[in-house]
Amino acid sequence: MTVLTPDFLATIPLFSGLHRDELNKFAELTRERAYPKGSVILFQDDPGDSLFVLRTGRVKVVLIGEDGREVILGVLEPGAHFGELALIDDQPRSAHVIAMDDANLLILRREDFRRRVEANPSVAWALLTELSRRLRRADQKIGGLVLLDVPGRIARLLLDLATESGGPTIEKALTHQTIAQMIGASRETVSRAMKEFQDQGLILVERRRIAVGDREALEKRAQVRM
Repeated sequence: MTVLTPDFLATIPLFSGLHRDELNKFAELTRERAYPKGSVILFQDDPGDSLFVLRTGRVKVVLIGEDGREVILGVLEPGAHFGELALIDDQPRSAHVIAMDDANLLILRREDFRRRVEANPSVAWALLTELSRRLRRADQKIGGLVLLDVPGRIARLLLDLATESGGPTIEKALTHQTIAQMIGASRETVSRAMKEFQDQGLILVERRRIAVGDREALEKRAQVRM
């Protein structure tokens, strides 16, 4: 059953505080576009002129070095949005966004978004709240990359993902290669650490789904060791 665009927008924190008539107005301004798996949705340094809302599928936000090495800044699930920085500062895109599955996205042009925000400032407040949350998470991630060893970074990532999922099971299906790209490590090192975590009962793995088995022990492993 296809969810109507206003109903879908109502599930997203950025728009959830709006009345139905305002949701309808935003929905009328969006256009939907499909992207096949592996396609680039945004290139770093592209002009920033739109907000994207992920309706189906998964996408990854990445930086790609001159040597071709890929660092994943985040994996986004349905209901997530990206490109909001361009709505504020008119600057080029800060990263690539690539479809990990076949994906459908709603696209809202900056000019249309700004007109609706001027008519309903509560959306601007919701956007500030979301940007503040992302900034705090970025600070935590930077601190972890600097201060934690690889197993510690993995533990921190798994705890964060479990918290996002609202339970012990991590809903995002992540390969060891994806985890490695998210924490700045090699796949081999990640595989060894994940096996150790599994052998020690810190995590449970079934059909490529990861669940936190011993949260207290995993949290201890995610602490900075002096």
